[in-house]
Amino acid sequence: MLSFLIIAAIVISVVIGYKTGFNTGFFAIIFSYLIGSFALGLSPGDIIGGWPVSTMFVIFSVSLFYNFALVNGTLEKTARYLLYAFRKFPALLPFALYFASAGIAALGAGFFTVMAFMAPVTLLICDEAKMDKLIGAVAINCGALSGANFMTSGSGIIFRGLMDEGGYGDVSFNYSAVIFIASVIFSLLLITLFKLISKRSAVSADSSFEKPEPFTDLQKKNVWLMILMIIVVLIFPILHIILPDIEIITFINSKMDVGLAAVIFSAIALFMNLAPQKDVLAKVPWNTIIMICGVGMLINVAIIAGTIDLLADWAGSSLPAWLIPLAFSIVGAIMSFFSSTLGVVCPALFPLVPALASTTGIHPLILFACIVIGAQSSAISPFSSGGSLVMGSCSTEEDRSEMFPKLLFRAVPVSVISATVFNFVLSFIL
Repeated sequence: MLSFLIIAAIVISVVIGYKTGFNTGFFAIIFSYLIGSFALGLSPGDIIGGWPVSTMFVIFSVSLFYNFALVNGTLEKTARYLLYAFRKFPALLPFALYFASAGIAALGAGFFTVMAFMAPVTLLICDEAKMDKLIGAVAINCGALSGANFMTSGSGIIFRGLMDEGGYGDVSFNYSAVIFIASVIFSLLLITLFKLISKRSAVSADSSFEKPEPFTDLQKKNVWLMILMIIVVLIFPILHIILPDIEIITFINSKMDVGLAAVIFSAIALFMNLAPQKDVLAKVPWNTIIMICGVGMLINVAIIAGTIDLLADWAGSSLPAWLIPLAFSIVGAIMSFFSSTLGVVCPALFPLVPALASTTGIHPLILFACIVIGAQSSAISPFSSGGSLVMGSCSTEEDRSEMFPKLLFRAVPVSVISATVFNFVLSFIL
């Protein structure tokens, strides 16, 4: 009953926010307080402790840094140069965005890092190309996810660790390699599908492919500062992969964080007078931060109440064997709609795989792959990691208001249904 109440609260918060135009996060915080305090008996401190500080900090700090380039026109000019580079192959632009994101992620950058770097530039490229921003958002989200699934990258390493704990240490690398390949294939198919169904799938004929004006001296400084930040954030993960036994590299890599690095580089940008502080702070997406973190508090209440565990246990015990892979795909998508694939979904569902594989005869690789692809299919949700960073990268409130329903009512359903179909086919191949 309590779990049903929490799920209903999540749905009601979204509906009220969408119908009224008020921030969904406010209503999620109210339900967190009422349900947490009076139904679960939590203290106010426990409820407030559910505010996802890490997510808030990443969105705030990275958007703060890129706001310098947004205010002084560096991002817009960078987008025009990238668009000009693909002037002869405009139809390939979404795939170029995908491979750029996937390549950076596979080199060792985390999902947040890649999305933080790519989202602001991508949305501006879509503006210049008059291409549907949803296609660009899906392309970089898929790229960041599937690239991070590479065996030696962030998500791939976590998958292998969870498989090792489940007793699959001798095959975890092979399993993660298959998951990586499957996620790449699914991503390319999904981007193609969005291009087919979108009314603005191609670069408009009205788009200007003229070579942009050269960067000003101030913009050149900003470009070099962005490049330097990318190098600083990426170099140590890459070196750690190449030289895993060097202690100093391992130590520095363990201390690297894109959010903290962004604050340092924001301070440097201030001293370089790249943009007025007032204008930069004014563009921080506080509305998005409140929405994501408010819903995060309600999800934390759901985790404490056992709603997430109940959902996972139901999938594993109440369905016929042939439906279990599809159920895990859908349950993973539902859980990831509001929470982290790596932080919540995989740690909750992966431990169920050994017992289910033993009792049902389903190959464990099928279950692992369905969980990952299903969960990542809804990461584009505005309440999840990918969608929240896309929302945070929108340059105006009008853009955010337009992007929200696109992510929620177009991107998520199409992605989840496509993942379910893909996993159904995959279960017969693996």
